Amino acid sequence: MYTTSIQDLTEHVNLEECISYVCEYMMANGPFDGFLGSSQGAKLSALLIGYQAQARSKFGDAKICDVAYKDTIKVKSVHVIGDKDRMKLLSEELASAFDKPLIIKHPYGHIKLNFPWPSQTDELATSQLRNWIEEVLQTEDGVLVCKHGMDHEEKRIEQGSKN
Repeated sequence: MYTTSIQDLTEHVNLEECISYVCEYMMANGPFDGFLGSSQGAKLSALLIGYQAQARSKFGDAKICDVAYKDTIKVKSVHVIGDKDRMKLLSEELASAFDKPLIIKHPYGHIKLNFPWPSQTDELATSQLRNWIEEVLQTEDGVLVCKHGMDHEEKRIEQGSKN
């Protein structure tokens, strides 16, 4: 669906189709509390968030990245970057597009969510991520809650009653 050429890390195949699919899925199944992406999925997530931040609703623009990253993206973000990753500089550049990103580094290369983290990384990274998650989910009364949790359940019940 969405791939990057090995030789040219800026060439995207089927990007428009991928974005259309994701947008349609979100409209049909949302609301969502956030995005989680690894590698190309992280880039796509940032692209969608940045584009939405510019109040754009259509993705037909050939210079979508120029629009998406035009201004600092004011969305909480975590970026996990490997010290030995060949994409390290691109990952750091992507993180810099966000306002106050949490950047967690690990000693590995370009991984696919199966690396031994957090069990074998330093306690500081684990603590930073835990604190970040708690801060994002914190409400005024001190209770951890997912904002749209009820909305998701109501949507499922509503869809079930129509079938």
